Amino acid sequence: MNRTVRAFTAALMRSPARHVLRPLITPLDRFLFQVSGGRWKLSAPMIPSLVLYTIGAKTGIRREIPLMCFPQSDGSFYIAGSNFGLEKHPAWSGNLLANPEAEVHYRRRLIAVRARLLPPDEREATWPTLEEQWPHYRDYEKTAHRDIRVFHLEPR
Repeated sequence: MNRTVRAFTAALMRSPARHVLRPLITPLDRFLFQVSGGRWKLSAPMIPSLVLYTIGAKTGIRREIPLMCFPQSDGSFYIAGSNFGLEKHPAWSGNLLANPEAEVHYRRRLIAVRARLLPPDEREATWPTLEEQWPHYRDYEKTAHRDIRVFHLEPR
């Protein structure tokens, strides 16, 4: 991981920066993705990211959210519901629990996936992989006072 990414991750993990940046990053990412026809994302130069398409658990409406992802060599992804360390699980994670069939837009490709919530033992074993890409990522659990949901997205 290069110095810029390390500095960025360190800044995001600091509580004041996290609270200031949280309401800005997702809308900016979504805006850039839409106006560029799926070519640009604010976070993409530093952090692997995708756009997750789910079906709303309560509404049945298709939802989209840009997320940091952890791509695997087999074409699958890990995503974690850190929600910037907030106490509530992100809505998209509830959508995946209700309907695990989803799609991701990654590197200009739309991929149909099936989401699987990792059970506690597998989640524990996966954290080192996640923190290899995003150091101190698990620290979000301390401020959130909850276990962060980690999903494995497998192409279908």
